[in-house]
Amino acid sequence: MTARWVVDEVKDKRDLNITWQPISLLLKNKPEEGSPFFEPVTKTFKMLRVLESVRAGEGEDAVGALYWQLGARIHHDKNLDFDMTEALEAAGLPTSHADALESEAFDDEIRGRHDAGLALTGEDVGTPIIAMTDPRGVKQGIFGPVITAVPTGDDALTLWDGMSMMMSIDGFWELKRTRTRGPEFPARPE
Repeated sequence: MTARWVVDEVKDKRDLNITWQPISLLLKNKPEEGSPFFEPVTKTFKMLRVLESVRAGEGEDAVGALYWQLGARIHHDKNLDFDMTEALEAAGLPTSHADALESEAFDDEIRGRHDAGLALTGEDVGTPIIAMTDPRGVKQGIFGPVITAVPTGDDALTLWDGMSMMMSIDGFWELKRTRTRGPEFPARPE
């Protein structure tokens, strides 16, 4: 939801350059093998390997294209067992990047990028994390916003501007309220 909000509603209106970074719930939460959480986060960690392979071979824009394809399959189709080559083809990328699923070649890169994100926010957060350089030139990170629907138009920009202003205040740490409804996904990205 947060990615759709930033890319679909904010990016062009606030002239943002987006760099997609990995956060791994496998690395962060370290679930025990055999726990119900272990298998899904292991699968998504392997997807991060493919994203890093794409970043290394095709560049940042290609990471974004594959991110949408993965998100569509996971969130819209409710499928963690899809064929990675089909997702790569749909993103217009070489299917050879699927080889990274079972390769540890990008694990250090994933860990380094993951750790860099958490260094900006602290360990007691999850995903999403947004990072930016504030008006003082300091790189800041924040967990969230966690949203259940993609705000549009003026609402989208109000949320972005408010979040940006809060991030620029030294000493600001957290806002939170209990979620009372689940995600309301917009149309599946193609």
